[in-house]
Amino acid sequence: MTRSIERIRLHRLRMPLVRPFRTSFGTQTDRDVVLVELTLADTPSGWGECVSMAWPGYNSEYTDGAVAVMSEYLVPALVAGAGAQDPADADHRMEPIRGHAMAKAALSTAFMDAWLRREGRSLAGFLGATRAQVDCGVSVGIPAGEDLDALLAEVSLYVDAGYRRIKLKIEPGWDLVPVAAVRDRWPDMALQVDANQAYTRDDAEHLARLDPFNLLLIEQPLHEDDLYGHTLLAERCRTPICLDESILSLAVADGAIHWRATSVINIKPGRVGGYLASKAIHDLCLSRNIPVWCGGMLETGLGRAANLALAALPGFTLPGDTSASDRYFRMDITEPFVLDDGRLSVPTGAGIGIDPIDAALAEVRVSSVDLLPAH
Repeated sequence: MTRSIERIRLHRLRMPLVRPFRTSFGTQTDRDVVLVELTLADTPSGWGECVSMAWPGYNSEYTDGAVAVMSEYLVPALVAGAGAQDPADADHRMEPIRGHAMAKAALSTAFMDAWLRREGRSLAGFLGATRAQVDCGVSVGIPAGEDLDALLAEVSLYVDAGYRRIKLKIEPGWDLVPVAAVRDRWPDMALQVDANQAYTRDDAEHLARLDPFNLLLIEQPLHEDDLYGHTLLAERCRTPICLDESILSLAVADGAIHWRATSVINIKPGRVGGYLASKAIHDLCLSRNIPVWCGGMLETGLGRAANLALAALPGFTLPGDTSASDRYFRMDITEPFVLDDGRLSVPTGAGIGIDPIDAALAEVRVSSVDLLPAH
């Protein structure tokens, strides 16, 4: 029997960040990246990026665990019999393995990229993109020593670069003062905040004090499991509540909207299991008049290219975290994405529309391993 998938190789990278990135759950100084390289018969390699962190801080997934579950369970499911035949079949084959959405998304994206390259179709076209460019926002971490002057200096760099939205990371003790300072300096800038689950229901009155700053939204203030708490918080705050970590599936998104736990949704393909799952959530939100935007996980150019294709769908009406390459990396592993009047262009080539540069990949690669050797 001829298998549809000829090779699956994992590349482990260490990508230094331009500056430390601190959130309520920790500080990153580099990205521990896993890339999936997947090859179909007579087809250029497809690429997928696993966006898990090195430790389970953002959610329960972490990089070593993602590698293990891909090796032991997900790859065998993909290649069983004749192997996955199309992107929907690839995702269906991985469904029996519970959780591990980021590992699934990496494999799903690599398969989809290779399949679309063979078909000569772009990911943007396949998903139903309606725009050639995407408005870009930027996420600003908590500065070292909670230095307000350092925060304002960093935000100033991004405003001058042309970003169309600023997102500030907040946590208890670092919220009202920095938001007030940024809003005072840039009264007309689109501004939002992200708590990464740092608050509790008891903080509702405190979070309502953000209302006067005319924010686009407050992102994931409470624990991801606490949908009812977000409903209660939404009743207390005029500022829209946006869910990120809570949105793990189409079903959760449907429930969160129904129970008014959220009025905006951040869609991260890695968090929900890939781009087909992301499109399904987008389509649901579009039918319910719920605005969505594309979140980021400090992706390389490969993950950024795929996110831009998603963010060009019609329901993505708010600027996402699809920042330019130089926001996070001095040297990316692809041709850099460069901001143009606050926007990035959506790749139009087959698949995700971009490839890694061999020399750049070699410079940051720690190891490579074949999970399915070429035959």
